[in-house]
Amino acid sequence: MKIITYNVNGLRAALKKDWLGWLKNVNADVVCLQEIKATPDQVPEVAILEQLGYEHYWYPAQKKGYSGTAIFTRISPTQIIYGCGHEDYDFEGRVIRADFDDVSVMSVYFPSGTTGDIRQDFKYMFLDDFQQYSDKLLLERPNLVICGDYNICHRAIDIHNPKSNANSSGFLPAEREWMENFINSGYVDSFRQFNPEPHNYTWWSYRAGARARNLGWRIDYNMVSNALSDRIIAAEIIPSAVHSDHCPVLLELQ
Repeated sequence: MKIITYNVNGLRAALKKDWLGWLKNVNADVVCLQEIKATPDQVPEVAILEQLGYEHYWYPAQKKGYSGTAIFTRISPTQIIYGCGHEDYDFEGRVIRADFDDVSVMSVYFPSGTTGDIRQDFKYMFLDDFQQYSDKLLLERPNLVICGDYNICHRAIDIHNPKSNANSSGFLPAEREWMENFINSGYVDSFRQFNPEPHNYTWWSYRAGARARNLGWRIDYNMVSNALSDRIIAAEIIPSAVHSDHCPVLLELQ
């Protein structure tokens, strides 16, 4: 099973950059999207998506042009679960899950706290609630992959300038501590299982030529439950895909 997570920062914008051509070439079985900023009726290209063999499940935010997640899959799921049962997060379309025979795959768009204290508090609330939600889900679905834009750099190696960003949302001590605790609650950071090197990022600011200079942050992850960890056969970041300020992250399971 070849799984990709990708914050497309607006699917309609990504489609104008030949995102479907890229998708055809990458040949993924399950594609988890975040920040789709669209509803299916706004995307006529779904017909091409279906021709490529993908079923598509969308969970857009109630607010138009904002947030939202989706899962495109060439393997028929046994069920799709929309939301996580928390009205505030479900209003923003932040969590969608596809259950397959023995594996469940989630696409999650964690809140950003970069716009001020109110959203940072919202982010902390989400982190606490998501930990409780995932703890319960792991008991029910032990073979679990949680893909998404976590909006957190786990360690200093995951950000280009840890010293100057010590007080930046996305690299705050409390956020990093949450990430450490989350992983310790039953997950493997699949990329780091294969790639211990620095300078591997998944998001770059549009300012100051950050991407060309590789001044980035690693905030997009495919977290794999411990029960599944021995089935990970590949994991990589794909910075050559340029449809967004993020790039996709690949996971391959036996």
